[in-house]
Amino acid sequence: MIITDYTQYATAAERMQHLNQELPALCERNAPSDDKVVKSVQQIIANVRQKGDEALKDYAQTFDGTSITHIELSAEERNLLAQGVQPAVKQAICHALHNIEAFHSAQMPQMVEVETQAGVRCLQKAVPIQTVGLYIPGGRAPLFSTVLMLAAPARIAGCKNVVLCTPQGRDGRIAPEIIYAANECGVDHIYRIGGAQAIAAMAYGTESVTRVDKIFGPGNRYVTHAKQLVSTHTAIDMPAGPSEVLVMADHTANATYVAADMLSQAEHGPDSQAMLVCNDVAFAHAVAAEVERQTALLPRRELVESSLSHSRIVVLKERDELTYFANAYAPEHLIISMEQPWDIAHHITAAGSVFVGNYSPESAGDYASGTNHTLPTSGWARAYSGVNIDSFMRKITFQELTREGLASLSSTIVAMAEAEGLHAHAQAVNVRINKNA
Repeated sequence: MIITDYTQYATAAERMQHLNQELPALCERNAPSDDKVVKSVQQIIANVRQKGDEALKDYAQTFDGTSITHIELSAEERNLLAQGVQPAVKQAICHALHNIEAFHSAQMPQMVEVETQAGVRCLQKAVPIQTVGLYIPGGRAPLFSTVLMLAAPARIAGCKNVVLCTPQGRDGRIAPEIIYAANECGVDHIYRIGGAQAIAAMAYGTESVTRVDKIFGPGNRYVTHAKQLVSTHTAIDMPAGPSEVLVMADHTANATYVAADMLSQAEHGPDSQAMLVCNDVAFAHAVAAEVERQTALLPRRELVESSLSHSRIVVLKERDELTYFANAYAPEHLIISMEQPWDIAHHITAAGSVFVGNYSPESAGDYASGTNHTLPTSGWARAYSGVNIDSFMRKITFQELTREGLASLSSTIVAMAEAEGLHAHAQAVNVRINKNA
């Protein structure tokens, strides 16, 4: 791993000068040019819009090497597949689901009601999005945990229709854990389709696939670009890219723990990124050595090594310098393995999810602590939140004015409307208040 050491500069001013000069490169994600991918996805979307189910079946054969007769899984299929889950995994899913439900239920918004002045009553009410679509990747690591993270809050929010797309494998199989989790969360429809074509199907609808109002879920570059392209027509959860983690560490951190946390992200795929910012060069080298040792023991070693090739360790000196770098990087996952970690946490302004202390691995949030693991990547944490109850809701405002309330506001409204040249706006008030209007 590349180690960039700023402690060689004696003063804080020198360190910050050099850090700011190199910050764009240090914060750069591994984002290959995707022009060909975008063109391919555009064609896929157009084809699905034109041919519907026929296109979905053709793409399943072409991309996944599998033949599809019925796009939606029947209730019988769902129940039969769910039986293939091991009891220990069922128990784990139910335990995680309990914590996810507990945390997200507490997020339900309250109605806002304010009398801004006499006779003027304003309200805000949260209402659920009616139909939502969840995308769950299959492949090497079927993410049944993501089913819980998306379907559970959708149900808590009150979404009436929850549909899920996940690809069928070459053997015609879908991971039974995905089905079991979907059943436990009350997902209405499950479709055996994946990739950009699944996103297009949910965005525009087909003969079999229900059109949705908002699409959620992670995926590869094709899925990500498909979500971005359909977002002019159908809402999406957030921009998303490869997974990432940043660990902040000082003398209280454990190099073995830190290395394990970094590798837990690196194993997601070759485009993932694992970062460490610490205040000691010797510790940086210890972590690098531990990363190498643990990597050799992993079954997904090749993927991990590819990810590590563009991962970095940054060495700074002062706590506020480490915090500055963390906020500038704006990680999807931020782990604070430092003395008095909450003092640092309170100064974090850009992160998807923060893990505080040496015994808070990112894995806990990925699976079972209760927080959501669907988070902004690629620096989007500066502007986007992770998925939460609000993601599945819309907020509508209401106002009620009495005649007296309107009269007391009339001069203000009329003056502003006429100043903007919108005289009909003024007239809508005058006809109610002024008998001569």
